[in-house]
Amino acid sequence: MRFYVCLIVMVLLGMSGNVSAQHYRMHPTIPTDSSYNAQNELIKNRKKYPEISLVGLGDQSKLSINNDLVYAKYGQREMHLDLVRPKGEKKVPVVVIIHAGGWRSGEKNMDRHIAYELSRNGFATVCVEYRLSMEAKYPAGVQDVKTAIRWVRANAAKNHLAGNKIAIFGTSAGGQLAALIGSENGTVPLYKTNYYKQFSDKVQAVVDMDGVLAFLHPESSEGQDQPGKLSAATLWFGVSPKENPAPFNEASALTHVGKQTAPFLFVNSALPRFHAGRDDMIKKLNALGIYHEVHTIENTPHTFWLFRPWFDEAMPYVVNFLNKTLK
Repeated sequence: MRFYVCLIVMVLLGMSGNVSAQHYRMHPTIPTDSSYNAQNELIKNRKKYPEISLVGLGDQSKLSINNDLVYAKYGQREMHLDLVRPKGEKKVPVVVIIHAGGWRSGEKNMDRHIAYELSRNGFATVCVEYRLSMEAKYPAGVQDVKTAIRWVRANAAKNHLAGNKIAIFGTSAGGQLAALIGSENGTVPLYKTNYYKQFSDKVQAVVDMDGVLAFLHPESSEGQDQPGKLSAATLWFGVSPKENPAPFNEASALTHVGKQTAPFLFVNSALPRFHAGRDDMIKKLNALGIYHEVHTIENTPHTFWLFRPWFDEAMPYVVNFLNKTLK
């Protein structure tokens, strides 16, 4: 009887999006915010866009899928990733994918539709689990993703991966992380870990879907705390920008643009606040001669990548960019 009561409580918590819900499938004792999920986003956005539908996973018959591989371990805490690639032994370029959720919510499963679509177009994809703000503050999540990149290179031969051709792709908070990693591209010692130290964590291309490029910027609303409600950025950094602006600047891709920065693709929604710092960054990329593309999907909500018809418009931009930069 006790088992069924516990099961009902867990289901109700998952349905409500309660912040105390046990959200990590592999580590159910770690509390996370489960409010960002595809079903909640569908309900919210159908009020304005009644014609939208969630993107399915599509045909998987020609894909090799390995879920929940362990790429690092902190004590008893295992870190997981999903590896998907076209079937066969040909070495293929890799796209490391970072999920959205305000550095506090979401999980790697939410990007499988992106991963499968890219793999159908000739890329291996890695959806990464990273520690969120209820478990660990910045820079833990950055370190996790960079460790996963080095894991890819350490295991490239046995998985038939082109370790010299790795792109990083992120949506929203994941886009911010992807942009940061692709702009500093191995130059910030704080982001290093001891895992796979002999391998590089540099990337050869960046896809940023609606991830801000600068936290403390006139166009940004990140870090703007309200009475009784801290912003997602403040919760991630563990400090407000008024108390200490240093980590907000350190974690901004705009801060690090230089000769080491990888080519960039910006795919944005119609909401300007998620473009924060983009135009200033483009000026820097132009000055350095670094290739970049910008595409805005008109009349879209922030999480457009979850839905048709917008997914079908956005993904060809991504595939074409990755073909140019990785193949």
